[in-house]
Amino acid sequence: MNKQQLAAKIWASANEMRSKIEANEYKDYILGFIFYKFLSDREEQFLLKNGFDRESMETVREEDPEMLSFVQDNLGYFISYDDLYSTWLAKGSDFDVSDVRDALSAFSRLIKPSHRNVFDKIFNTLETGLSKLGDTSGAQTKAINALLQLIRDIPMDGKQGYDVLGYIYEYLISNFAANAGKKAGEFYTPHEVSILISQIVAQNLAGRNEVTVYDPTSGSGSLLITIGEAIARQQGDRGSIKYYAQELKENTYNLTRMNLVMRGIAPDNIVCRCGDTLEDDWPWFEEGHPESYELLPVDAVVSNPPYSQRWNSEGKDQDKRFKGYGVAPKSKADYAFLLHDLYHLKPDGVMCIVLPHGVLFRGGEEEKIRTALVENNNIDAIIGLPANIFFGTGIPTIVMVLKKSRPSDDVLVIDASKGFVKDGKNNRLRACDIRRVVDAYQGRKNIERFCRVVSKQEIRDNGYNLNIPRYVDSSEAPETWDIYATMFGGIPVSEVDALKRYWAALPGLRDELFEAAGGTTLRLRSKDVKETVWESSAVRNYLDSYDARFSGFGQWLHDELIDDPSLVNLPTEEDVLARKVFDRLRDEALVDPYDAYQVLDDSWRSIATDLEVLQTEGFDAVKKVDPNMVMKKKNGKEVEVQDGWRGRVLPFGLVQRELLADDLHALESVSDRMTAIDGELSEIVEGLSEDDKAALGDALNDAGDAFVASKLRKMIKELRSDGDQDELADQVEKAQSLLDEQKVAKKKQKSLSAQLEANTKSAIEGLSDQRARELLDTKWNRPIEEGLASLSRAEIDGLVNKVKDLSKKYETTFSEVDEQIHAEESNLSQMLGRLTGNESDMAGIHEFMNLLGGDAR
Repeated sequence: MNKQQLAAKIWASANEMRSKIEANEYKDYILGFIFYKFLSDREEQFLLKNGFDRESMETVREEDPEMLSFVQDNLGYFISYDDLYSTWLAKGSDFDVSDVRDALSAFSRLIKPSHRNVFDKIFNTLETGLSKLGDTSGAQTKAINALLQLIRDIPMDGKQGYDVLGYIYEYLISNFAANAGKKAGEFYTPHEVSILISQIVAQNLAGRNEVTVYDPTSGSGSLLITIGEAIARQQGDRGSIKYYAQELKENTYNLTRMNLVMRGIAPDNIVCRCGDTLEDDWPWFEEGHPESYELLPVDAVVSNPPYSQRWNSEGKDQDKRFKGYGVAPKSKADYAFLLHDLYHLKPDGVMCIVLPHGVLFRGGEEEKIRTALVENNNIDAIIGLPANIFFGTGIPTIVMVLKKSRPSDDVLVIDASKGFVKDGKNNRLRACDIRRVVDAYQGRKNIERFCRVVSKQEIRDNGYNLNIPRYVDSSEAPETWDIYATMFGGIPVSEVDALKRYWAALPGLRDELFEAAGGTTLRLRSKDVKETVWESSAVRNYLDSYDARFSGFGQWLHDELIDDPSLVNLPTEEDVLARKVFDRLRDEALVDPYDAYQVLDDSWRSIATDLEVLQTEGFDAVKKVDPNMVMKKKNGKEVEVQDGWRGRVLPFGLVQRELLADDLHALESVSDRMTAIDGELSEIVEGLSEDDKAALGDALNDAGDAFVASKLRKMIKELRSDGDQDELADQVEKAQSLLDEQKVAKKKQKSLSAQLEANTKSAIEGLSDQRARELLDTKWNRPIEEGLASLSRAEIDGLVNKVKDLSKKYETTFSEVDEQIHAEESNLSQMLGRLTGNESDMAGIHEFMNLLGGDAR
């Protein structure tokens, strides 16, 4: 299975296994065991490459000093044979929780001294928490065994192994974060926010041979890793990046180190520390020798610190990090974290920090710091993010980009708060939202209702208040009503003119749709707006012109992706495709290029997964099928069993539509008939009276909404023997006939389904290379081509809806509404006039009629 399927399977099983343990705690167990498996497998692979086989590996023990040094010198740690993950699995029922305790204790003892910063106490959280996995040793052993089995299929070797491992680790961390409530913010920055920050940082560091990156509130390390990946994609060398990380909470600090090591980053490039960033600056000085402190300057600082946290600000006015700027208030450490980050930046470096929106406009000490940052030209850009985008908090947040030295003194303000998609309880940035922000940052131009370059003087004039709405108004324009059109009818010329981008792109269509109606209004020439628009030569010409933009694009995609998948550079290919799409949409009047980019990205995720498989296994993987494994209950336990087959790359459904259309149609026809039979049976039951249902007795189920097949024949005989029940007998006989037909159809459906699956399996396994490429083209490229084409059609549909809405808005005039009101009042008055009652009642009715303006006769 691909990495997405494997990650989803592990998460589903882990979520089921964790029982009453909180997600925030359970993550430490499963992620800890994954890391131990990684180190164990890595040692085995190292030994196998150095002349060992499975039998001689049993000699790998710490009692052998040469062996110990050999492994330590090359890996930085040592795991004895008895403590290997594979040995645990091989023990079967002899495995015990004590094996884990002994192994983790030994690991700490056998770390190479030069690698202690990376590995020392890295399993502390796991080791001290084992007791929470069960009340007894047996229960703990059972829980650990289940975890070991759960993660056994995760690959740990080579580039592909690191990619899959990293993906699964990130997937698990993000899912645990989604289930951890407020505690999620302690260890995870949503991946989309990390990508946004990483692309901004990578742009600024382009062309550097060596890069140092620092995250002073590193959490799980995901943000730091995403930054490194973006830089590596740009310069092509992962080994030239050095990672610095600091984290306060020990269990989260351990996650940082595990995550970095498992991404294949050399231990020499990892420098981590567990400490309080605000209290103890980085790097720490030697014990008892504060004079040994030396500033650590880095190329990039990235952080997502805890928002508005209390801190000890006492005496911090002498701290070099805050000199010249001021000290953040003790109730809110946001600017303390920011100034810490800025202090560690090289003169030509860049930093990105995620902060609550309030840092832009709060007064007091924060205003003083903000003023100094503006006057020192440190603030490069402010990016407003959507609300509810972080796990555990719904407050609005920003990304602030800062530098120590800039050639300009203006500030780019971007309001990206409207670009997101709902994803469960949270909002999520889409690929197009990220791209739009990154392009705006790089272009540094004014874009209406999205971003603006603001001068320092304007910020001064606003009292150093950086609240985004002061500079960028992205609010929806309030709906207006034209008084003349409201009173006399027609569609206001001004509201038709507001659709000017359509009229510019579709010359002549405005006059085809509208004619003068008097005053400052127009009216529709035809009630059928949709037909008028879609039959217009202007629309046909526009669509032809749009389609021409992508002439030959399908063939280019084929040549780029399918002709030789092994040559595709996965890390950079989506950018290549995106540039091609943006180039073809240059000066396009209606379609938003970023919508087109989203179409591309939606398809790219699936394409990239397939390309990983083809580049790892070769092109013949397209012709492979695998058992389709599902979880089913057996003897009260969830077990994995095979349920048919599935294509390793090609979905069965696609192959059936393209190559086995007749077989598929035959199956669908039977399935459609079965659905129709269900409907006919329901109609018969719904048409029965209560007396009929009583007469049928147990020939109907307890709910009285379906027939019991085994009882019908006997019931028909009984009804026929009663001369008064022939009509009901006819209905039951019809139902019996339908059930008989359904039984035959069900058998046929099962047979046809089994035959279709067998034929599909054979078809995939027997594909020629040419046919395989055609099917890949259908799976990968057709959705992109169709998706891009649909954007222009969607714009035309959008215009149709806008014109219809305008027409509907003014179709009833105020005078017509007033006439309707008077008519209803008159009717009500007449009805009141016909009422009778005592003197008090009539007095009340008389007054009501006066209010209505009716006649009091």
